[in-house]
Amino acid sequence: MKILIAADLHWPTINGVATFSRNLAQGLADRGHEVVVIAPSQRRSGRPYEEVDVNYVIKRTASVPFPFYQNFRISLAPQMEIRRIFQEFQPDIVHLQMCLTIGNVTQRYALKYGVPLVATNHAIPDNLLDNLRLLAPMSRPIGYVMTEYGVRFHRKVDYVTLPTQSAIGMFGEERLSVPVEPVSNGIDLSKFTPTKANQHVISKFHIPHNKPVIAYVGRTDAEKHLYVLVEAFARTLYEAKTEAHLLIVGSGTDLERLKNLTYELRIHSHVTFTGRVTDEEIVELHKVGDVFAMPSPAELQSIATLEAMASGKPVIAVDAGALGELCQHERNGFLCEKDNIEEFTTALTTLVDNVKLRKKYAAQSLEIARTHDICHTLDKFEEIYGKVMSSGNRRLPQRLL
Repeated sequence: MKILIAADLHWPTINGVATFSRNLAQGLADRGHEVVVIAPSQRRSGRPYEEVDVNYVIKRTASVPFPFYQNFRISLAPQMEIRRIFQEFQPDIVHLQMCLTIGNVTQRYALKYGVPLVATNHAIPDNLLDNLRLLAPMSRPIGYVMTEYGVRFHRKVDYVTLPTQSAIGMFGEERLSVPVEPVSNGIDLSKFTPTKANQHVISKFHIPHNKPVIAYVGRTDAEKHLYVLVEAFARTLYEAKTEAHLLIVGSGTDLERLKNLTYELRIHSHVTFTGRVTDEEIVELHKVGDVFAMPSPAELQSIATLEAMASGKPVIAVDAGALGELCQHERNGFLCEKDNIEEFTTALTTLVDNVKLRKKYAAQSLEIARTHDICHTLDKFEEIYGKVMSSGNRRLPQRLL
């Protein structure tokens, strides 16, 4: 198959959507498909270009910096570039990753040329609104508009997937007139394994050897509610008198605010902020932690949590969004009420102090992670593509002029 993936967020951007779209492209190309990804230019000039990432082609469209997220870029008017890609590549199927500019324009041309469409929804309004503090008084109407736009966008495709059944419930399956199915983002179990971390990475980031490490891996943006983890960790140190170290891996809009908070709480010497790291370092840093913590209440799955589980870590997460499908309370970790610092403190203290329980939950995390093998995800998308291409229910594919 000739598969065109429209990804407003893609490698080297670090977030769940970018990670998934790259894993999908590489995995499909490994299986013999011809894959092209449309994504924003990463050059400072914003000029378009083409590059090869391992085994697939990325067509980079002209872009500008996105003001609300660090290191994000957005394509403003990619119509001519995307039209040319359709004409040159002649895709058999299009897979949309987001309903931003690239996704929107790609959808428009797929409809015009009769190319079957699959869309995966990765986001809800909370993912953006928590980062726009100035618009907090208008969050409800803005969230409503974003939700309505997303529903209309996904009604125009042939098949919709979301990473979890919980995500489908949040999105509102009953409002769509097309098939909807949960398909996990998947995890490369050959890459994320329960083995010891590379000593070089431990030394580079000055991570202590003599105490349990609580780890978070992901963006340090406001939507992740990392202040909950930092404050709970402070209580774990000073109220519960528990020896531990906090490792926060990643960069984002709230990074400096979080660093300042550790100084205010007088725990800065017990916290490591790595900032932006490489893909290879992410794999190793997942191995460093003894406990993985995810305080974000707005996850449609959480690839970072999956990576931690595949690395053999017990999990503490929020009982919100879709995290309950990965972190199963008192099976492989603890679920806490959203923004409940006291519950987070109790969970941290319990796991840090109890090595036997950590090992028990770690084994269960591995068992759950195995059901999310990326091979199953690729199998499912190949099945969906074939189903959509053969159905002819909404449009017949045709060659492009």
